[in-house]
Amino acid sequence: MTPAPAAPAALPPRRRLTLALTLLTAAATALVGTTVTANAAVPAPAPGWSLVWSDDFTGAAGTLPSAGNWIIDTGTSYPGGPPNWGTGEIQTYTNSTANVSHDGGGNLRITPLRDASGRWTSARIETVRSNFKPPSGGVLAIEGRIQMPNVTGAQASGYWPAFWALGSPYRGNYQNWPGIGEFDVMENVNGLNSVWGVLHCGVAPGGPCDEFNGIGASRACPGSTCQSAFHTYRFEWDASASPQQLRWYVDGQLYHSVSQSRVGEPYWSQMTNHAGYFLLLNVAMGGAFPNGVAGGATPTAATVPGRPMLVDYVAVYSRGGGTTPPPTTPPPTTPPPGGVRDAYATIQAESFNAQNGVLVEACAEGGQNIGALRSGDWVRFDNVEFGATPPRDFVARVASGAASGVSGLVEVRLDSPTSPPIGSFAIGNTGGWQSWRSVPGNVAGPTGRRTVYLTFSSGQPADFVNVNWFTFRR
Repeated sequence: MTPAPAAPAALPPRRRLTLALTLLTAAATALVGTTVTANAAVPAPAPGWSLVWSDDFTGAAGTLPSAGNWIIDTGTSYPGGPPNWGTGEIQTYTNSTANVSHDGGGNLRITPLRDASGRWTSARIETVRSNFKPPSGGVLAIEGRIQMPNVTGAQASGYWPAFWALGSPYRGNYQNWPGIGEFDVMENVNGLNSVWGVLHCGVAPGGPCDEFNGIGASRACPGSTCQSAFHTYRFEWDASASPQQLRWYVDGQLYHSVSQSRVGEPYWSQMTNHAGYFLLLNVAMGGAFPNGVAGGATPTAATVPGRPMLVDYVAVYSRGGGTTPPPTTPPPTTPPPGGVRDAYATIQAESFNAQNGVLVEACAEGGQNIGALRSGDWVRFDNVEFGATPPRDFVARVASGAASGVSGLVEVRLDSPTSPPIGSFAIGNTGGWQSWRSVPGNVAGPTGRRTVYLTFSSGQPADFVNVNWFTFRR
């Protein structure tokens, strides 16, 4: 699901190679396979592999996916991001259980719906965690067992289910695609019996990944069609090989691979040297990919609503390498793009809703921190709930490797990055950019639900602080 800045109308941001691939796929005869059970447990790791993270979607019928694992995207774009999610899709994403919910049988349903006025809604979720990457010198595998929406022919026009991953620096920026990388583990359009696996990288248009097409391949699902049964879709990032390799599988059968040497530098490093990736599941309606395959606008009057994508499980595995896999517990926060934040819980600094001048990097204490902070930089956190009783102070986890004589203020402001600070503390060198300490500062009286800014002020034009997390105390 390419989250690119909107492409010119004459160049839809999806593959020009799609139509040729689709014609080949359409010509393939679907084989009748054995019956596949609707629910299976997350597979135990194969010998040599470790389970890093998973969700088996075993919630009660009609409930939302775990807020500890997933963020539910809403609307038609990220705040400040490209419209229509950068792809031209026409639905509005919601957090309604009519669009996204457990089915009570061990699956998650993502269901596109159309109202009486012809408006489409659907759902898109993304993992709270955004640091999925191979251990140094090891292998990462991203896997999902999914049944695509069971609809074909004219009734499927515009359906666009996907399981994919985006580079973590996209959060809060929304203008750095495709350089931060995108791995499309599974995509499908218009009810065709085909799975696409695609890499997006580099620059757009053009670049090493031929954007806005990406480097992609497709094939029919083995045995039963993609729409009529569950299949296992898997992506592997092999950092143990030289050059490194990216590989795509369906039901254990390799059908696409891309090598590090094909991408080249600096583009490979741009998509691999950041903190990692977050995972997404969604069903879009319409947009550049289904329109390009159909040869016209989708969905159409013949498209039927209400056919869900079913997700049995999503799992991340790792193998080899010289480091321990990241912890399976996500940070206690609500990262972007939405949700109410508890002012008195730990708010991870990298979960900002918007930023100016900020980078996100791996943190020695686990997860990520924001860094390279200097005078004039800021981060914004929406919907912070203070309740009726104001806090007495706030605490931030900070580190600094600033040069001698370089220091500055970490400030809290409400509603605007230029409003008067309600609290602050000064910080100088702590012994290094990953030498962390918790520093308190008094604050004056916010109550209710507010937009909170952390701003950074210094008399020197140099980086002076990193921030891992912050919280307020009564």
